[in-house]
Amino acid sequence: MVTPESVERYIREGMPCEHVQVQGDGAHFDAIIVSAEFRGRNRVQQHQVVYRALGDRMREEIHALSMQTLTPEQWAERQSSSGSGRVG
Repeated sequence: MVTPESVERYIREGMPCEHVQVQGDGAHFDAIIVSAEFRGRNRVQQHQVVYRALGDRMREEIHALSMQTLTPEQWAERQSSSGSGRVG
């Protein structure tokens, strides 16, 4: 059975990433992927980069993958804005 950890490892081995987070149930997975490879690419092109990194595993092992693809700059912005307005 494919695990979220194995999907994360496949992505990290197939492309340079600053951050990868994968959750799932063995058939369906949700991923957040941060990579400089996404700079200057539209969303479809970014997803194609990930699909290439996963190769045949997308057809054979991983049945569904929903992903958010972000550049390092977008990720940093998201991280800084997620902490604003909170009272500690």
